[in-house]
Amino acid sequence: MHPTAQTHNHAFPPVWASAIPEVPDGAWRHDVANKQLADWVVRIALLTRPDEVVWCDGSDEEWNRLTTEMTDAGSLVRLDPGVHPDSFLARSDPDDVARMEDRTFICSRSEADAGPTNNWRDPADMHTELNALFAESMRGRTMYVVPYSMGPVGGAISQVGVQITDSPYAVISLSIMTRMGDDALAVIGPDTDWVAGVHSVGYPLRDRDGLRRDDVPWPSNPVKYVSHFPEERAIWSFGSGYGGNALLPKKCFALRIASVMARDEGWLAEHMLLLKLTSPAGRAFHIAAAFPSACGKTNLAMLRPTIPGWDVETIGDDIAWLRPGDDGRLHAINPEAGFFGVAPGTSVQNNPVAIDTMRKHTIFTNVALTEDGEVWWEGKTDEPPAHLIDWRGQYWTPASGTPAAHPNARFTAPIEQCRTLADDWYEADGVPIDAIVFGGRRASNVPLVVDTGDWEHGVFVGATVSSERTAAQEGRVGELRRDPFGMLPFVGYDMGDYWQHWLDVGAALGSGAPKIFQVNWFRQDEEGAFLWPGFGENSRVLAWIAGRVSGEAEAVDTAIGEVPAPGSLDVTGLGLGATVLQSLLDVDPVAWLEECDRTEEFFARFGDRVPGRLRDELARLRERLAGADAGAAAGRDEVAA
Repeated sequence: MHPTAQTHNHAFPPVWASAIPEVPDGAWRHDVANKQLADWVVRIALLTRPDEVVWCDGSDEEWNRLTTEMTDAGSLVRLDPGVHPDSFLARSDPDDVARMEDRTFICSRSEADAGPTNNWRDPADMHTELNALFAESMRGRTMYVVPYSMGPVGGAISQVGVQITDSPYAVISLSIMTRMGDDALAVIGPDTDWVAGVHSVGYPLRDRDGLRRDDVPWPSNPVKYVSHFPEERAIWSFGSGYGGNALLPKKCFALRIASVMARDEGWLAEHMLLLKLTSPAGRAFHIAAAFPSACGKTNLAMLRPTIPGWDVETIGDDIAWLRPGDDGRLHAINPEAGFFGVAPGTSVQNNPVAIDTMRKHTIFTNVALTEDGEVWWEGKTDEPPAHLIDWRGQYWTPASGTPAAHPNARFTAPIEQCRTLADDWYEADGVPIDAIVFGGRRASNVPLVVDTGDWEHGVFVGATVSSERTAAQEGRVGELRRDPFGMLPFVGYDMGDYWQHWLDVGAALGSGAPKIFQVNWFRQDEEGAFLWPGFGENSRVLAWIAGRVSGEAEAVDTAIGEVPAPGSLDVTGLGLGATVLQSLLDVDPVAWLEECDRTEEFFARFGDRVPGRLRDELARLRERLAGADAGAAAGRDEVAA
C-alpha cells in the first residue's frame, strides 16, 4: 500500500465543520444503508440550499420527465423522432465548451505527490475557497443525488460513487455514461467505500432575500474549479456544465481519483480502449490501447477489419481498469456504460459503427442542426448543407466563415447501442489482457508497429509517448507534445511515481504480464502523404500483434524493438511497394539518438522521481542505437570503397 493511502471518509474536513450545522432529520434525509452517505447528502444540501433534493433512480420515467422538463425550458431541442428517436440537442454557453486543464487541481496533502504535470492546491485552502463558492449555490434549483457503479454492479473490479449536482443535463448524461440509480445504491452497504462528487453550475435562481432571476438554457459561472482530493476520494466541481467538468465519474473519478486508488491497491486505471480480436481460427485476443488525443482511439475500438476471417468487437473506447487476477494475468473492464465521443470528423465512411450507435437515445452537444431536424458537423458529409443552425443557435451557410459545429462537439450514447459490442463488456471479473498497445501521431521515426520485447522496455515506451499536434489542437501544428501513456492530464499523482507503479505491477505479474507494443498509423513520405492507409487496414497490424502473442508471427530485431519480418505482415491488396513497406518499418539510428536527447530533457522535469530502471532503459537504448549507427556507417564506407 502506498504510504499516503488511508481509510477515507466524506465527513466535512475540519476547515468546513464550523460552517455547517449539525445534521438534522427531515425531508432531506434519505433512508439508505450507509449512514455516512445520508449525512453527507444532508450536509451538502445545508451548504448549497436547494429548493428540493431528489435521489435519482435511473428509470425510463426519470429520463422522460427530465428531458421533457429541459425541452420545455429551452435547455434541449428534441430531434426529429423519425431520424433520431428519443434524442436531443444541447447548446452550451460559448465559454463552457471543453475540459479546463488550467482550472483543474490535485489537492493532495503534499505538493510533491501531485508532481510537475498537475496543478496543485493545498486541500485546506481549496476547501475554504470552495465553501464560499458552493454556499447557497443551488438556491431555486433541484439538487440531484446520483448513485452509480463504474463497471458491472457488484463486479470484482467495479467501484461505486455518488454525485450531487444541480444540473439535469449532468443527470441525463450520467444515466447514459454510468450504471446509475437504484441498483447502484443497493450495493452501497453500511461499510462500503464510495467516491464522493459535488457539482454545481454556480447559477442560483434565488437569493436569500427571495429575489429571483430567470434561468438560462445553459447555466454556468465565470469562476470555475475542478478540484480533486485524492486522500479523501472526493471531487468538487464548480461553475461548468460541460461534460468533462460536470460528469465527475468520467475523467475525474475513473482516471484522476482511480489512478490514486489503483496505486494504493495494486491495479491500473488507464486512458485506454479495450477490444476483442478474433482470428479466423476462432482464437480471441483482448487488447488494451492508449493513444493521445487525435490519434483515432474510438475508430480503433470500433474498427471493421478488412482482412478476411478476422473480427473486432468493442469493449470500450476511452477508459480501462486493469487488475491482477487470481490466474496471475491482468484482467480489465470498461468502467463506463456509454460513449462521450467527439462528433466532428466522424462519418459513415470512417466510422459507420459510431454513426449507427448514435441513431437513437443520444444527447448531442454543440453540433449543428439542419432544416429538417437532422444533426450535422464538419466531416460528416463531403459537402455541408446549404443552410444550418450552428452550435451557437445562429443561422449558418458555408459562406459564414465559422465552423457550424464546435470542434469539440460531442455525442453521448449508450454502449449497448453499439452493434459491435462484445459480450465481454458484461463480464464482472473483466477479460484477460493479451497485449497492451501505445501509439501516437508521428510523421517520422516511429515504425508502423514494434514489439517492445519485455515489460520494462514497454513501460519505457509508454512513458516516452509523444504525438504531433493537429490543426484541431492548441499549439503549433506538427509540434511534438509528450503524453506518457496518453495520461498526461489524468494521472492524479506524480508522473514518476506512476511509472514506478507500472513497473511494480509488471514485476508482480511476472510471466503473466501482457506483451507491450508500439504503433504509428501516421508515418509520412517526403511530400507529407501518409504511407499507411489506416482505418480498417489497421486490422493487419492487430493480426500481427496477435501473431506475436501466439508465437506465430516472425519479427526482426532493431535497436528499438522487433518489427515485422518480411512477409509476416499481411499487406495483400494494398499495393504497397517494397520501398514503402521498408519506410514504414525503418529505424534511423541518428534520428533516434536525437529522440533520446529529447527523452533525457523530458525525464529531467521529474528529477529523482524517475525510476532508475527507466533511466537504465534509456542508456541501453542509446548503446543499441550507437551500435546500429556504427554498423550502418561501416556499411556505407564499404560500399564507397
